[in-house]
Amino acid sequence: MTTVRPIEPLDLPALLALNNAHATELSEVDEAGLARLLASAAYAAAIGAAGAPDAFLLAFDHATAPQGPNHAWFLARNERFLYVDRVCVEPRARKRGLARALYADALAIARARGVPVICCEVNVDPPNPGSDAFHAALGFGEVGRAVLAERNKIVRYLERATV
Repeated sequence: MTTVRPIEPLDLPALLALNNAHATELSEVDEAGLARLLASAAYAAAIGAAGAPDAFLLAFDHATAPQGPNHAWFLARNERFLYVDRVCVEPRARKRGLARALYADALAIARARGVPVICCEVNVDPPNPGSDAFHAALGFGEVGRAVLAERNKIVRYLERATV
């Protein structure tokens, strides 16, 4: 059974390791940075045992102070939204629908809050074809692109309605 639950303090070391093992896709963060992200999150959820989660998702919304260039891009363009900053699944737990379950929960929360759109970004360079396919299957469409020279990345901005 896949149970989405709030992130707990006990999860932080495992989340930090999981995030940084996928720094190319997510951007590396240190312990203090992860704590700041969690404190600012409008949505923060995990799947798996406390202290050893298999997957997590962090999102900010329109009321959150800018959390970097990607969140700021959506702040400048949308009145109300939920922005998925990072979602990650342990390699050993992939292909079990965990990311899909986290997104479904985030969508339900957004709907309950009256938020009309959920958004995210996916790397174009370096490419992330798995994330592209995943988001396309969930109904996301491209609404813009940006070159993040300081991060050596080009990203596609994606959105979908929450209804």
